[in-house]
Amino acid sequence: MTKNYFIGIDGGSQSTKVTIFDAKGIPVVSVQDRLPSLDTPQPGIVEYPEDSLWESLCRALKRLLAKFSGDLDDIAGVGLGSIRFCRAYLKTDGTLAYPVLSWMDDRVSRPFDGKIPDVAYITASTGYLTVRLTGNFNDTAANYQGMWPIDTDTWDWDESKLKDFNVTRNMLFNLMMPGDRLGLVTAYASKVTGLPVNLPVYATANDKAVEALGAGMLSDDTAVISLGTYITGMVSGTGNKQSAKNFWTNFGSEPRRYLYESNGIRRGMWTVSWFKEMLGDAYTAAASKKGKSAEEVLNLEAEKVPVGSDGLITILDWLAPVEEPFRKGAILGFDGRQSRAHMYRSILEAIGMTMGANVKAMTDELDIDLSRIVITGGGSNSDLFMQIFADVFGIPTTRNVVNDAAGIGAAICAAVGEGYYSNFKDAIAKMVKVDKTFLPDTKSHKLYQQFYTNVYSKVRPQTDPIFKKTFEMFG
Repeated sequence: MTKNYFIGIDGGSQSTKVTIFDAKGIPVVSVQDRLPSLDTPQPGIVEYPEDSLWESLCRALKRLLAKFSGDLDDIAGVGLGSIRFCRAYLKTDGTLAYPVLSWMDDRVSRPFDGKIPDVAYITASTGYLTVRLTGNFNDTAANYQGMWPIDTDTWDWDESKLKDFNVTRNMLFNLMMPGDRLGLVTAYASKVTGLPVNLPVYATANDKAVEALGAGMLSDDTAVISLGTYITGMVSGTGNKQSAKNFWTNFGSEPRRYLYESNGIRRGMWTVSWFKEMLGDAYTAAASKKGKSAEEVLNLEAEKVPVGSDGLITILDWLAPVEEPFRKGAILGFDGRQSRAHMYRSILEAIGMTMGANVKAMTDELDIDLSRIVITGGGSNSDLFMQIFADVFGIPTTRNVVNDAAGIGAAICAAVGEGYYSNFKDAIAKMVKVDKTFLPDTKSHKLYQQFYTNVYSKVRPQTDPIFKKTFEMFG
């Protein structure tokens, strides 16, 4: 086949990333477009300003195709992935009737209140971008978890739940499976994005499921840790398991397969970015003079800090759970030995230990033993972070060549949909490649186990009463 390039769209909470991959999964050119800050006019309301999701995608695609030195006719298709748990209210023509609600918005956990005028359709972020690209009111079924009237067994709308959600069937999109063709790029979309007219656009899933696919998840003895704004652990399976205590069942990025997700960390990698930004422009400038990024310098400094950060403890509640709004983030245990490197390492260790406990609770309930961990996201570029995960879990931890797993997962859906590969397993085998595997250090693993069991797991019960009182005073 001459058409052997695929575009993967990875729409996130903070940016839109688009990449052209060849049929072997090698990124040819990639562009990232930063989204504007979310609008938070009052507690519980978190919106994407104006039409930023679509405008960001348009900018990113135009820049991507301008940088592509190949023939546009050799691009076979687009895999459309975007952030999950968002809600878009559309007019009859598919444009926004109201700004898109972020997954952090309290309203996405409630039925539509009917107060927004001119609403003809309610959809997910993927559905909104589909109609802007193709003109079709189609969407992947695999991005409708949460407050939607969907039957998770059949992957189709459950009309008995329409009244509970306060919608009619004609307000909802047509549901399709990952790898199905959503439509063809319209002349209008071609003009504003640079994509060729009639280029096929393929369904993927929710962003975490696409990420798991792009990480190469094939068996239940492998877990993926997704390092994003929301950090979670995932394993795959075929059963729609309900009423679990330590995980929830999500749609997978392969038809009829499911993804089991552990409890996660809200504002996970956001907290890492927050700490870096707190160091100020001078730190970034000094790192640049050394030919490095601020993150690279922080990692080099933190590598010299011993396991356990000399007793420094980070509590990761920079965004409190909805059901426990009083919780706050905290860094405890200063005695004069600690530096910014200790604080940075403590944040990374807190992420590692929290996810270690969350994933173990999930796999214990599923009665499976893990043999390997795959880490995805930009944080996997840090050898220090990768080693912390290996030492916490006590099993080999892998980083793939392409850490934009959601991007390559979207491209895999396009490649399978286009028929370049006959199935997802074959596509993964050809397109996903391991970069490096980190082996656990026995001594460090034992220390992390002791630290978590004897100290870390006991801190939040002590801080909760304090933060309840400060919440009453300051919010």
